[in-house]
Order: sequence, then C-alpha cells, then structure tokens
Amino acid sequence: MSVPAADITNWIDSPEYKELNFARKDLVVNPAKACQPLGALICALGFEGCLPFVHGSQGCTAYFRNSLSRHYREPVGAVSDSMTEEAAVFGGQSNLIEGLKNAYTLYKPGLMAVFTTCMAEVIGDDIKAYVDNARKQKAIPEDFPLALAHTPSFKGSHITGYDNMLKGFLEGLAAPRRHATHLRLYVVPGFDTYPGNLREYKRLLRILGVTYTLLPDYSDVVDAPNTGEFKMYPGGTPLAELQEALNASGYLFLQTYSTSATLKYIKNVQKIPTETVPMPIGVINTDKFLMTVSQMAGKSIPAELENERGRAVDAATDAHPYIHGKRFALFGDPDLLYGLTSFLLEMGGVPVHIISTNGSAAFAKDMEELLNSSPYGQEATVHLGKDLWHLRSLLLTEPVDMLIGDSHGKFAARDAGIPLVRIGFPITDRVNLHRYPIVGYAGVLNLITMIANAFLEEKDRTSTDAYFELLR
Repeated sequence: MSVPAADITNWIDSPEYKELNFARKDLVVNPAKACQPLGALICALGFEGCLPFVHGSQGCTAYFRNSLSRHYREPVGAVSDSMTEEAAVFGGQSNLIEGLKNAYTLYKPGLMAVFTTCMAEVIGDDIKAYVDNARKQKAIPEDFPLALAHTPSFKGSHITGYDNMLKGFLEGLAAPRRHATHLRLYVVPGFDTYPGNLREYKRLLRILGVTYTLLPDYSDVVDAPNTGEFKMYPGGTPLAELQEALNASGYLFLQTYSTSATLKYIKNVQKIPTETVPMPIGVINTDKFLMTVSQMAGKSIPAELENERGRAVDAATDAHPYIHGKRFALFGDPDLLYGLTSFLLEMGGVPVHIISTNGSAAFAKDMEELLNSSPYGQEATVHLGKDLWHLRSLLLTEPVDMLIGDSHGKFAARDAGIPLVRIGFPITDRVNLHRYPIVGYAGVLNLITMIANAFLEEKDRTSTDAYFELLR
C-alpha cells in the first residue's frame, strides 16, 4: 500500500524524523562545504601573473571554475593536465610535464601554482619530483617560479585547501628570512570570497597610513573592470612582495580557522611577530582589527575612522528594534560564522542553530565562549559536521525568524517559511552581493541594511490590508 505524499511531507517535518536524521552517520546530504582544490584555486588567483594548474582530471577543474564563475559572474582562469584512467594506473608524471610545457608556452604566466585532486592523491603522485623532472626536461625554465600544494579532496574542505596552498607559496617562493626586515605589515585575509571585503581592508589600511601587503589579493582578478579588453592576469599580490614575505615586520591574520597551518609556519617556524583577530564583522571585531593594526604599525586611529564608527553605531541604533529578539539560524565557514554571530549578539539578535560542516573542535570551543558571553547567546547550539538536511530538520522542528547563509539555504528557508539573507559562498541566485563589504564599519551598515530590511520586506509581504502600513 502506497503512503500519501502529504503524510511523507508531514513526517519529514516532524521531531521523530529529526531524531532519525541526526542519528545518520554514513550519509551526507548537501554539506555546507566544497573540496580542497577549490580553495587552493582561489588562493592562487591572488598572486599577480599566477596561473592555477590542477594536477588531476579535467572534470574536477571544470567544477572548480564553474563554481567560482557562477559566484563572481566572471571568467576564472585555470588549467588542468587532464589525468584519465591511464594516469590513474601508471601515474600522472607525463600529464604534468606535458601540461606544464603547454601552459607555460600558451598562457605565458609569471608563475604557476600546482595543486592536486583526489585521483593524484589516491595513487600517491609526488608532484615535487615531477616538477623537478619537468625542469630537467626543459618543459619549463629552471628558474620559473612554481608553488606546490597537496590538496586531497577527500579530507578537509575548501578552507584547508586555501591554507595548504598559501603555505605552499610561502615555502616555495619566499626568500629566507634575514635579520634586516622590511617595515611592512603582511595582512592575511583568509578564505574570503568577497572582493568588496578585500578592498575594504586596503582602504582602511591606507587611511591608517600603514605600509602593507595583502596576502593574497584576488579582488581585481575576480572583479575586473569591463573595459572591452580581456586581460589574462588583471591583478594580484606582486611576486616581489611574495618573495619578501618572510622579511615582514609582522603578520596579521584576519581569520583563525582557514589559515591555521600558515599561521603556525609564520609564527612558530619563521618566528615572525604575529597577531590573529576574528574576521572583523561587526563593531567589536572591527575595533579589534583597527586597534591591533594601530599597535603593530605604531599608527594612531584617525578621526575619519572614528566618524565611520559613529555612523555604524548610529545605524545599529536605528535598526535595533527590527533585529533585537529575533531568532536566527546560520550556516557556513567557521570564521564567517564566528563574525556573524558576534555581530548578531551586538544587535540583540538570538542565534539558535549554528551549522558548520567544516568546523573544528577549537571553533566550537571559541563559539561557546562567545555565546556564553552574552545573554542573547544562551539558546544557541553549535552543530559540527552537520549538513543542510540536518539544518532543515532544525528549522521545521525548532523554528526561527531568519536563516543566514549562502544560496544553498534557499530550499530549507522556503520549506520553513522564513527569509534567507544570503551571506557566504556561493551566492548564485542574486547579483553583486560579493561586491558589498561585510567587514569593517562599512560592513556593519551593509549587514544591518540587509537583515533589517529583509524583516521589513517579510512583514509587508505577509501583512493583511489592515496592517499594510506606510511606516515601519
């Protein structure tokens, strides 16, 4: 006897189904993460003249490029050595050597970043040895700069791949540290798919009068101006500044969980003065960022930034009634979630469900401390390793007023009958959101505007004629 569809729908919305859903261990349904090579690719785009080179199958490379192109609505350059079944059996050395030769000849890059996919990692390809052989065979010049990273897709996530690739750039292309160091601050944004954020960091650092390098900087690569002329390499951190990266006066990491290996390399191996701050989302975290830069660079905070802060606080005061007491569910990368949760607590919002598929135990501990520091954080539960099907069960059984996350959350939000504010990666069903910073005091204004107005739009959409007011 068949079961009516309505009965099935009601059942999967029930607490009984939620219990079964959270008990599953061997099945993942729509995880809120991507694989390592995607993160490595976006890191590689941040260096001037760099061509990302994927040692793996052509289909994997197409997926990475497609995912980034849909988010940015821009062409994303990368090449692959197109490993097939034969390479899976005999190894991919010949593919890599021929691929390097063709890429160097055809695309004339200033440097390349070689990273791996599942196939190459499963068979154990030694890309360093292969590159050495490529140089010996004159496929590429002996002194051509190459950065290498092992980025297996079957472990970690896109933030792990970003981290491994960034460390690969520093290990492979930065000159050894000397006693005489540059009075230059190196600022590491972490995995951040908002060119608007990168530009906001640079604007704030310029206002502070700091000599700095953003490492890496792909803002002009993924958001190039339309001049009618295509440029293969439209921007990025210059190779010369990468080569001097270990001679920095200090490092400032703007994310904690997406750059852990690079942070350890800089701080513990290279012994460079290093500070880490939360992603500067919200007033408190922006204050921490600016004060840390001020102390590291010996610069005072100018009146221009104090005025920006005042305007952000004024906007928060104006919008406070529309956000205070509202219940939120969030999903995404750990650094982003930490910053957004801090911002919501500032506004009197109540985070309830926090889903981080790629979050770590250290992230969970830090989040618990943050949530316990505020009376508005007492209802929240941090769910590590859970996916968007888990999230759906939470939304249907323990309702909230709003979901915050990337475009993949729209289905759960629709089922729950709540608005989705799109923040994170990827955003594929709305335009230009990645161009608006969500960091700094400008980011405070943008976040308040998005969230408060989404609530007001929902109120208008659901109002009867009697309560369809002109003033809100």
